[in-house]
Amino acid sequence: MLSTGEVAKIFGVSYTTVKKWAYSGKIKFIKTPGGRYRYPESEVRCLLGSVPKRKAVVYARVSSADQKDDLERQKNRLIEFARSKGYEDVIVLDDVASGLNEGRRGLEKLFDLVTNGEMDAVFCNL
Repeated sequence: MLSTGEVAKIFGVSYTTVKKWAYSGKIKFIKTPGGRYRYPESEVRCLLGSVPKRKAVVYARVSSADQKDDLERQKNRLIEFARSKGYEDVIVLDDVASGLNEGRRGLEKLFDLVTNGEMDAVFCNL
């Protein structure tokens, strides 16, 4: 049996969202004598099969080729953060170019993905 907080973390949603699912009948639960909600693991596994993977894109940029190590660190940190927030499908985009250059390929691809509604979230270093 899983707690509301554990279910929320698995799905990458808020505690309140899981409660709403329980109230609406989307997820089965039992109420303990102490008033706590518990959710069967089998129910969560079943729902996981019906929930599409959450998609995110991470974007990192450095100004020059001698900063490639910094770029890799940025990308790894952003990927780790996105996954910690429940995003399983993570696309990585990067550029080695000046921030003033508006024609960056990675940035243009990012704009296309967001404009077409293909991503649930965007993570980048500022």
